[in-house]
Amino acid sequence: QVQLVESGGGLVQAGGSLRLSCAVSGRAFSNYAVGWFRQAPGKEREFVATINWSGTMTFYADSVKGRFTISRDNAKNPAYLQMNSLKPDDTAVYYCAAGRYTSVSTGYEYWGQGTQVTVSS
Repeated sequence: QVQLVESGGGLVQAGGSLRLSCAVSGRAFSNYAVGWFRQAPGKEREFVATINWSGTMTFYADSVKGRFTISRDNAKNPAYLQMNSLKPDDTAVYYCAAGRYTSVSTGYEYWGQGTQVTVSS
């Protein structure tokens, strides 16, 4: 079993930055790719970014490319999502997930509870 806990969300003005963390416990963290997804009110959950088990490959949604950076530290366990140049459209609950290296949510076996990110204009 794998448990994931997100942190780092909050309220920020447009143009600001936040760094989300995903703490993983349970089975070997380095066995899994880590993905970030988000869900805004009234919308479906959407893919944001993913990183493979070794940290050598990353993939981003077009909407965040160039603004967000996903990373991981297998020695210390967490994964991160650095979010810069935030826009009001980035407002959502952000979830981290562990599973396969894919942009499809069904490829992830384990999910965190989510952390709220609110970007004011």
